[in-house]
Amino acid sequence: MNDRIESLTNALLAKNKNLSVAKARTWMELLWSDFESSSARAGYGPANKDVVENIIKQWIQAYGAELHEFAGRNPKYIHLLEESDDFQ
Repeated sequence: MNDRIESLTNALLAKNKNLSVAKARTWMELLWSDFESSSARAGYGPANKDVVENIIKQWIQAYGAELHEFAGRNPKYIHLLEESDDFQ
């Protein structure tokens, strides 16, 4: 799964130059986790990794360029912008 997260992180970075590597990866991990837990809560059981990856790719294409703006307006995610623990 690490390879999938890495690939999604790179796709997000290509779409959004305002995010650091660390923040882009955090977003991908968050979206992946949210999708899996939502799928389980809805009674669908474990989400297929290919399906999760494809859905997140669609989200990146649709919303990736503005993701940093969403985080800045949503208090639940503001800490993602304030942290400075970037890695390369």
